[in-house]
Amino acid sequence: MARLEGFLNSIGSLFTNLFEHPDWHNVVDVAILAVLIYYAIKLVMHTRSNSLFKGIAAVLVIAWLASALHLSAVSWLLTQLISMGLVVIVILFQPEFRRGLEQIGRSKLMRRVIGLPGKQEPERVESSVAEIVRAMSNMSRKKIGALIVVERHTGLGDVIESGTRVDAEISAPLIENIFEPNTPLHDGAMVIRNRRIEAAACILPLSEDITISRDLGTRHRAAIGITETTDAVSLIVSEETGIISMAREGRLTRHLDGRSLTILLTELFTPDQSMYSWIGTLRREATDDGK
Repeated sequence: MARLEGFLNSIGSLFTNLFEHPDWHNVVDVAILAVLIYYAIKLVMHTRSNSLFKGIAAVLVIAWLASALHLSAVSWLLTQLISMGLVVIVILFQPEFRRGLEQIGRSKLMRRVIGLPGKQEPERVESSVAEIVRAMSNMSRKKIGALIVVERHTGLGDVIESGTRVDAEISAPLIENIFEPNTPLHDGAMVIRNRRIEAAACILPLSEDITISRDLGTRHRAAIGITETTDAVSLIVSEETGIISMAREGRLTRHLDGRSLTILLTELFTPDQSMYSWIGTLRREATDDGK
């Protein structure tokens, strides 16, 4: 319990010094602490770890109250739990720690620092985009389920290894043939790397976001899951409704049409263009369709 008291006293001293002796060191300290807490909460929000995080916070509060009220038995029990706190937290929140480190590694600042390559060269972009859009539109019309993952800066080597290597030029007939029901490669995801179909029938991690609609099946959860841990973009065709959707950064955008797909894929494959400009366009189109 001494460790807990020491930690709480340190936090209290930090805020006390900030208001009694304000200087830039204390301001930076509090700002960094606030950012870390914000991103920690953001990482566990809408996941199964959210309840776990609340439980740990509740234990800390109870431990503090037990210490303040001099409840010896409760204090001793909670002290034993908290003494292993760091190891337990690392084990319990391993997926969140991994996701946070991956987000740091693929940030724009880190890409500039270590010189990661940007998007692909612009030649033949229009042809590749047209082939994908045609395939998605045809499968949507026929209600053929499909899941395509476009690799960006985060490597998907482990995902590719889980499937069957294809290594072929992008073409609408090939994409439609792969996802044709009752064919060997129709289950799983197709991965596109450097404007080539790299692999098919790949296994993706499922999202643990509890807010995802129950109307969405495993294909949509897998599409969202891969975008939660990487910067990839997933394209989905619903087998039940034929609706075309896109997942990025753990968020799903539904009811896309050929024009929306063309805008999205062109900016994915074209260098020196913002990945954010199409978001407003898609939202405006979805709003217009809803009217």
